[in-house]
Amino acid sequence: MTPAFAEPDAPSRPIHVVEASALDAWLNAHPVATQTWLQDSGFKANLGDLRLVPDGDGRVAGAVLGLGTADARRRTRFGAVKGLSALPAGDWQLEGPIDPAQRDEIALGWLLSTYRFDRYRPAKTPQAVRLKAPEGCDPVRLTVMAEAEFLTRDLINTPASDLGPDELESAFMALAARFGAATQAIRGDDLIAQGFPMVHAVGRASARAPRILSMRWGTSGPSLTLVGKGVCFDTGGLDLKPSSGMLLMKKDMGGAATVMGLAQMIMALGLPVRLRVIVPAVENAVSGNAMRPRDILTSRKGLTVEVNNTDAEGRLILADALAWADEENPELLISMATLTGAARVAVGPDLAPFYTDDDDLAEALSAAAAPACDPVWRMPFWDPYEPMIEPGIADLDNAPSGGMAGSITAALFLRRFVDAPRYMHFDIYGHTPADAPARLKGGVGQGARAILTGLPAMLGL
Repeated sequence: MTPAFAEPDAPSRPIHVVEASALDAWLNAHPVATQTWLQDSGFKANLGDLRLVPDGDGRVAGAVLGLGTADARRRTRFGAVKGLSALPAGDWQLEGPIDPAQRDEIALGWLLSTYRFDRYRPAKTPQAVRLKAPEGCDPVRLTVMAEAEFLTRDLINTPASDLGPDELESAFMALAARFGAATQAIRGDDLIAQGFPMVHAVGRASARAPRILSMRWGTSGPSLTLVGKGVCFDTGGLDLKPSSGMLLMKKDMGGAATVMGLAQMIMALGLPVRLRVIVPAVENAVSGNAMRPRDILTSRKGLTVEVNNTDAEGRLILADALAWADEENPELLISMATLTGAARVAVGPDLAPFYTDDDDLAEALSAAAAPACDPVWRMPFWDPYEPMIEPGIADLDNAPSGGMAGSITAALFLRRFVDAPRYMHFDIYGHTPADAPARLKGGVGQGARAILTGLPAMLGL
């Protein structure tokens, strides 16, 4: 599925966009018949409220879309887009005074709303509704954003029976081939020989071999490395999850899916960076050779880790991947993972919490989030919690007891494997629990558009 705007020269009907506060003035500027029609239909220009407007012969002449109030728009991202689903087939274009940010949000939201995951059940044939790219927006950039989001959603939504480490590797390699990126894959027991003992320890119990994947693209510009957690299914290992806890574990490779979507945007837009993407891909399963609670692993970096919960496996594979990435001292290193339930409890499913010690990075990212329609929230690398991840018998504890500050302690754990001064970690959820404007229930990318939009400030592009 490829998102697309209507052809710019195609005949179209207008969608008049009206804020609630401007409704009276807009009505007064239109024929009495239009005023009467909208008033009798109860149109108040509420956010997402759409009414079709007839011509003198009773045919559809156009539509009016409510933008509501500023407060309503803050509370419901992409809220205006929900009305567009009621449009009859044909090509449409936005008309009327509209803030550029709101214009771009509607355009992006419309593209995102066309997503369907129909691999296993053919979707109902949608109405052939097409929106022209609004004047003043960048249709190429918006389409690139939407296409990358579709990749991320497809990967997360695919069940583990059809998306294990092999299939994730295939998708990774296909992405690299599309843009001419160089690739590397290290699999199975070769992980031990080549210095990825914790990736091997987490994935060795599965019938599907663990691996670590890398792609490189670009020959000039600042160096940017993205690391994404690729746990294709997480049983919890010997610390087995209850059945209810496994229901969403096909999404535990959401970090990998999101960095792949971000990489696709960067490469498609030709950003002047030297990009590297690293994905450790495993399945956390149970068998006779599964890692055990209280095992002590030695990481690529040389730090020892006591495994106090085999269900805290994501930080183990990321630790080896981050250490590998850090050996090249990239100018910006970003990790993304569906790492902890504590992050979901702290900020819910909509926000992408992130950690960094660099205030300039944090400010650049936060400033980019709103125009990218991709909310983020800064969390603290809280140094006083460092003793919580030090078990005494080893350098690090992968699952501190006590149940406090779980997202923070996980982030602190990862930071121990990074010496590069400019590091950001995202503890995302990667799932929309119910249908929302431009976001169907299921897999979703978080943070990628904000990062893309913030890169010029973060890397001086």
